[in-house]
Amino acid sequence: MNPIVRAEIITIGDEILFGQITDTNTQWIGAELTGIGIYPVRKTSVGDIQEDILSALSEASQRADVIIVTGGLGPTKDDITKHTFCKYFGSELKINEEALALVTEFFAKRGRAMTELNIQQAALPTNCTYIPNLWGTAPGMWFEKDEVIYVSLPGVPYEMKSLMEHAILPKLKERFSFNIIQHKIIRTIGIGESFLAETIEDWENALPSHIKLAYLPHFGQVKLRLTATGDNQKTLDAALRNQVELLLPLIEDYVFGYDTDELESVIGKLLIDSDATIGTAESCTGGFVANQIVNIPGSSQYFEGSVVSYSNAVKINILGVSRETLEDYGAVSEQTAKEMAEGARRALKTTYAIATTGIAGPDGGTPEKPVGTVWIACATPTETVTQLLTLRNNRKINIELTSSYVLNLLRKTILKTVTEKI
Repeated sequence: MNPIVRAEIITIGDEILFGQITDTNTQWIGAELTGIGIYPVRKTSVGDIQEDILSALSEASQRADVIIVTGGLGPTKDDITKHTFCKYFGSELKINEEALALVTEFFAKRGRAMTELNIQQAALPTNCTYIPNLWGTAPGMWFEKDEVIYVSLPGVPYEMKSLMEHAILPKLKERFSFNIIQHKIIRTIGIGESFLAETIEDWENALPSHIKLAYLPHFGQVKLRLTATGDNQKTLDAALRNQVELLLPLIEDYVFGYDTDELESVIGKLLIDSDATIGTAESCTGGFVANQIVNIPGSSQYFEGSVVSYSNAVKINILGVSRETLEDYGAVSEQTAKEMAEGARRALKTTYAIATTGIAGPDGGTPEKPVGTVWIACATPTETVTQLLTLRNNRKINIELTSSYVLNLLRKTILKTVTEKI
């Protein structure tokens, strides 16, 4: 097996720390590095303070073979990355004629005059290898010191990605002999992380040393990520398949997909395969469930529409929920959820319909029905299945959790219906 090549990603910019922009660069870089066999060990964000950047570079050099730095390469005074690299390496800035020619061409093609600040973008540390940026004005830079590679890239995502894809990743592939890092993701729903861990504890403890397991929970779902490391792709694929085969009998009832599968896409395939259609009736989720469904390309083949029945009047007049049901049991009740789903199925003329009604919060709860009390339902041509959810005191989380649970109720109902037909 080849030695492990480790990488650290450093993002520079006050705007990231202040929460003014979302850092998507590190996620993308991490995936790309893993894809070629480099193991990311840490990501760090620092502001536009030279001492902090110097400290981050020094610390990263103690644990990483490759350090990828993004940001701070613009023409303004707050962009200090190049000056910091000069101090770190004991070099100085000098106009790179090749970089200047490219920057000049960039502005000429756009009919714009260059300022002195634009010209200074071609000033690079004398000890760096110049990486041309064909998509912007900030060049990439490649440094080497004490067997560590440092790469500096612009923070603009499309410029960074282009430089990585066309220059940096190919150079790294030439430089190192990599191990293969192979992932397999098993997607589960309907079982909490701790219960899942207890259920598969013996299997997890028996994993071979070159396969690691991570638990990734998110809104009612838990992804199990298996990561195998080695130097033979076929051997790794076979090892991961074997582990999945050993795992499935333990948690098969909770597994809905693998790798890039999403709950909505799995449901869409089930509906297409069974030539069925779906509609939604939503109260507490306010259309969020329908939005999840239509996020899948091709959903027009099976999704007919949605009734967002936030008021009782819409529940009565559009969905046909009876006044007596609302008076006797309330809007948040099993009976109301059942009638909402059945009414949506009639109104939209679908094979299935799902419904949500509950108290999303943060207000509106009572001792009998506290915030987080939600009823969901799924109507079929022959029956209506209901489920009570007892969720949290957070409106956004409750809406997303309800969406996941009602979609999973639909998935299980479709599978049950298909099985009964066989």
